[in-house]
Amino acid sequence: MSHNKSKIHYAWWILLGLCIMVGLAKAGLNNSAGLFLKSVSNDLGVGMGSLSLYFSVSAIITMIFLPIGGKLMAKYDTRLILIIAVVLQAGAFALFGLMNSVWGWYILAIPLAVGGVFLTVIAGPVLINQWFKKSKGLALGIMGAAGGALGAIAQPVVGNLIANQGWRSSYMIVGITVIVIVIPIVFLLIRKSPAEKKTLPYGAGSAAANTTKNSSEEENKGVTLAVAKKSSAFYALMVFFFLITSAASFSMHIPTYLMNKGFDVSFAGNVMAINMIGVLIGSLLIGYASDKFGTKNTAMAVMLLGVVSIALLLFASSSTLVISIAVGLFGLISSSIGTLGPALTSSLFGNKEYSQIYSNASMGLAISSIVALPAYGYVFDFTGSYTPVLYAIGVMLIVIIFCIAVAFKGKKKLEQAGLWN
Repeated sequence: MSHNKSKIHYAWWILLGLCIMVGLAKAGLNNSAGLFLKSVSNDLGVGMGSLSLYFSVSAIITMIFLPIGGKLMAKYDTRLILIIAVVLQAGAFALFGLMNSVWGWYILAIPLAVGGVFLTVIAGPVLINQWFKKSKGLALGIMGAAGGALGAIAQPVVGNLIANQGWRSSYMIVGITVIVIVIPIVFLLIRKSPAEKKTLPYGAGSAAANTTKNSSEEENKGVTLAVAKKSSAFYALMVFFFLITSAASFSMHIPTYLMNKGFDVSFAGNVMAINMIGVLIGSLLIGYASDKFGTKNTAMAVMLLGVVSIALLLFASSSTLVISIAVGLFGLISSSIGTLGPALTSSLFGNKEYSQIYSNASMGLAISSIVALPAYGYVFDFTGSYTPVLYAIGVMLIVIIFCIAVAFKGKKKLEQAGLWN
C-alpha cells in the first residue's frame, strides 16, 4: 500500500466531507426543526404535543432501522447509500412545507428517519473509526464542532427565514439547499475504507507489510457484540444514550421555551446560534479531553456542567445574558451524543466489532426520542411551562454520572475475565 507522508492523509478529507454532510443534516435539518414548531402549531391549530409526536414516529423508525442500516453500510457502496439517505431526509424535510395536516408530519417522518440513520447516526462514527487509528476523539470533536459552526450560522438564518418567508417556504428552501450541497460532497470526498485509496488509517505508521499486520491486530482488540451484550457495561451505555439524548432533545423545545417567555422567533434563532457555538466549542473540548484525560473523566465533567446549565435556566432565567450562557452550556450536552457516545463505545469495548456494538447500544438514542420529545411537548400543553421538564433533565444528568461509573466497572470485569483482547 502506498503512503506518502508529504501529503495530507486522506482521512482528513474524509473528515471534511463528514463535517459538511453530518453538520448540515444535524444543524440544517434536525436542529432547526424546533424553530418551526410554534408557527406550524399556530397555523394548523395543532397542540405542541401532537405536532412534536412526529419526532416519536421518527425515533421508532430510527430504532427499527439502525441494525438494518449498519448491515447496508457494510454491504453496499457507501456513497450510494449516503446519496439516497440525503434525498430521503432532506427531501422529506422540504415536503413538510406542502403539508396541511399533522398526519403529513407523521408520514414524512418515516423517510426523514431512514435517511437520518445514515447521515446523523452511523456514518460519522463508523467512517472515523475506520480511517483514524489515532486522534479518534479529536476527529469526532472536529465533526461535532463543524455541526456547531454550521448550526451557529443556520439557526439565525432559518429563524429569520421563517419570520420573513413563512414556515412553508422555509421548509422547502432548507431541504433543497441541503440536497444540493451534500450530494456533490459525498460523491467527491467520501470513501468507505483506506483500502479504496491504497493507504492505511491515519496514525497506522508505515505501509510495510509487517506494520500493516501489527496495525490490523491492534485495531481488532476489544470484545465481540455477543460478549458485550452480556455485560453491565453495555446496558449502562444504552442507558447513557437514552438519558443523554433525552436531555439533549430539550434543545428542540428551547425556541418555544423562549417564545413562551415573551421573546420573538428571531431572538430564539439567535440564542440557538449560541447553543450551536456551545456545541462547536464543546465538541472540540470533549474530543481533546477524551484523548488527553480519558472518556470517563471527560464525560463526568460534562454532565456536571450540564447540571449548571439547567440550574441557570431554572433559577436565573429572567436575564437575556444568563439565558444565553445557559443555552450555550447546554450545547455541551448536545455535542455529547456525537462525541462522548462513540468515544465511550470505543473505550469500553474496543474495535473488534465496533460498528455492531455502537449501532446496537445507540438504540437507546432512538428509544429516548420516542418518549422525550413528545413528552416535553405534552408537559408544556398541560402546564403551560417547561419547569417540570428542566427538573427532570437535571436528574437525568446526575443519573448519567452513575451510569458511566457502572459502565467502566463492567469493562474491568470483562478484562479480568479475559474477554477483552
